Amino acid sequence: MASSRLALAVVALLWTPCALLFADASVHDYSGERFVGSGNAFVLHGGSEGVYASTKAGAFIRFEKVAFRRTPESAAAAAEEEDGNRTATVTAVIFEAGGRDTIGSTDVVSGERVLCCTPDMAKLGACTEGAVIHRAWRNDTGWPKVLSASFLPGTLEAAFPDETIPVSRSGMYTLLFAHCDASLAAGGVSGTGKTIWKNSHGYLPGRMAPLVTFYGAMSLAFAALAMYWFAQCARFWREVVPLQSCATVVIALGMVEAATWYLDLAEFNESGVRPRGATFWAATAGALRGAAARVLVLAVAMGHGVVRPALAGLKSARVVGLGAAFFVAAEALEVTENVGTVSDHSPSPAKRLFLVLPVAVLNTVFVYWIFSSLSKTLNKLKARRMTEKLEMYRRLTNALLIAVAMSLGWITFEIHFKSTDEYNERWRAAWVIPAVWQLISFSLLCAICLIWAPSQSTTRYAYSEEEESEDVDRDLEDTRPLIRPGPLSYVDTWAISVSQDATKIILRTDSGVYAKAADDGGKRV
Repeated sequence: MASSRLALAVVALLWTPCALLFADASVHDYSGERFVGSGNAFVLHGGSEGVYASTKAGAFIRFEKVAFRRTPESAAAAAEEEDGNRTATVTAVIFEAGGRDTIGSTDVVSGERVLCCTPDMAKLGACTEGAVIHRAWRNDTGWPKVLSASFLPGTLEAAFPDETIPVSRSGMYTLLFAHCDASLAAGGVSGTGKTIWKNSHGYLPGRMAPLVTFYGAMSLAFAALAMYWFAQCARFWREVVPLQSCATVVIALGMVEAATWYLDLAEFNESGVRPRGATFWAATAGALRGAAARVLVLAVAMGHGVVRPALAGLKSARVVGLGAAFFVAAEALEVTENVGTVSDHSPSPAKRLFLVLPVAVLNTVFVYWIFSSLSKTLNKLKARRMTEKLEMYRRLTNALLIAVAMSLGWITFEIHFKSTDEYNERWRAAWVIPAVWQLISFSLLCAICLIWAPSQSTTRYAYSEEEESEDVDRDLEDTRPLIRPGPLSYVDTWAISVSQDATKIILRTDSGVYAKAADDGGKRV
């Protein structure tokens, strides 16, 4: 009952924000977006995507009704300045990751990297004072692409022309809006409109594109595993135990997760609009599958249904509580990283660490609890001489050790990969990171399904009351030698002899001498 109330509370907690997640998201929508201070400039990140270019199909970045609007107070403040007729310009710069050094320059006075031209730099003729610094990349006058929109004196809006910029070279491209006018600071300017980014294969960002094929393959793999598992369950339906029913739920959640991710990315690739509802349910299915799989493995490690009929009340509540906590933490991480995400731009490291840390801690607790429980269960099986169950648990332990070793190795690689790719220049290989995590999880699930597959001998692995009574009898038998009945207590020495006339048997001990005649009972002499 307590577990049911906890589950309902979690669902209710997540359902409230869920209603807000079903509005469609544009490719890169700037409605309500505002500039933030960065050095001596004010910037707005317009998007970053890996773009695959091809001669067969055009790749492009299109501006559609992109404009910025300032408040009347900001316009009045600009008019009151010494040069009240000066125009304020917003610059849009599109550049490839390899050409990022062409944007901005080093201040000749402070030595810091600046985006706007300072008076000292203007005196040296290096740039125009108050303008965003940019120069040609690799002597190519075509890149970076620079567009401008100006606030004329007294006007409230600066609009960019609707323009399509073709991309003929594959790479990681970034769009940056910037201005150097202090009169537009303090959140006085907000954006509208959107930009549409298209690869040669569709609208899906370059880092996400290979995941369509991957999740399609994972959907088929889960379908094959489900067919095998359900066939075994149907064939040996009388032998199915509760733990195998739990494995069925995990397989079903995995199928839903892989299929939903595939549909989400395929729709995004075709339309350029990411369906938030599908993304939310894919993330939720993944978090729920992860929590259910960990709870299942922990219950098996504790011997639930194998060496004990059920988990104790308090222990059961702790297992369910840990699973619920993991679900909430994983759900927050997955929803934040995926729902509405239409860019290859990495999130803030501090924000991501805040979400990743609870998941990492809970994973550590699960791993420690699973292996400590496995150790106790193995010792119990050895003591009871249950060889078949012992061999099954040893195979499970080996599978878990391999999975943990692979996870630790892949975590190390992921940290190295991301820490050495600050500007996402290895974007073509970035899809491998989530793909390998999926493969490790799927491989462990396959191993568990092979070990616990329904068969004619399934019931030999299940807990039974007869087995428990045998264990009790065995324990009693082991204690009986410790009880030594009278009349004789333990003695150090004894000797037995026969009388000279052969009519008596004499037993001499430290406690006395006993004699037994052929025609009467033994008497103490």
